[in-house]
Amino acid sequence: MRAGRNRINRLCSQQRLWSIHARRRGRSRRPGPPVHDDLVRREFSAPAPNRLWLTDITEHPTAEGKLYLCAVKDACSKRIVGYSMADRMTSQLAVDALANAVSLRRPQTDQLVVHSDRGSQFRSHAFVQRLRRHRLHGSMGRVGTCADNAAMESFFALLQKNVLNRRRWATRDQLRLAIVIWIERNYHRRRRQDTLGRLTPVEYETLHHAAHAA
Repeated sequence: MRAGRNRINRLCSQQRLWSIHARRRGRSRRPGPPVHDDLVRREFSAPAPNRLWLTDITEHPTAEGKLYLCAVKDACSKRIVGYSMADRMTSQLAVDALANAVSLRRPQTDQLVVHSDRGSQFRSHAFVQRLRRHRLHGSMGRVGTCADNAAMESFFALLQKNVLNRRRWATRDQLRLAIVIWIERNYHRRRRQDTLGRLTPVEYETLHHAAHAA
């Protein structure tokens, strides 16, 4: 049978039949040039805390709109040393997460590397200036290669499985509170990790500090 496109669209709409093709959400943008070299090269480990921090941004929808989370992870102890959340994904989100990590950890070394992807938030002037202010070394992976920041991707996958996808969230405040509780109570103090000798991040750092003091 021959039929016009509009008739087919109308009949499909009446029967609630939809195409599986994804709708393009806008023009594809080419990422800007990196402002830092890749100092990590997929070696997501460190001999001591505050030597290598990994950072990235994730998002999740609520009935009020999306909530964006920027987290900073210590590569040695696997602890989330800083994070920030907001309803917009701006450079200030990344700056606030880094400032939170610096204020809580107070790193005393000038050998600390902060590794991220090539997102505009981490290439912004404000974020680069904050790195320089605290004498931190920036590092960036390649474009479109999630393996260059796989350690942060694995943390976000855990967060997605244990918190974000467990239910539908009505407000940003509900989701924000759930994320904080899971990070501070479950991830830091209850979840044992094989790479830490079946210790939690808090237990590992406690033993490391005690051994270093001795």
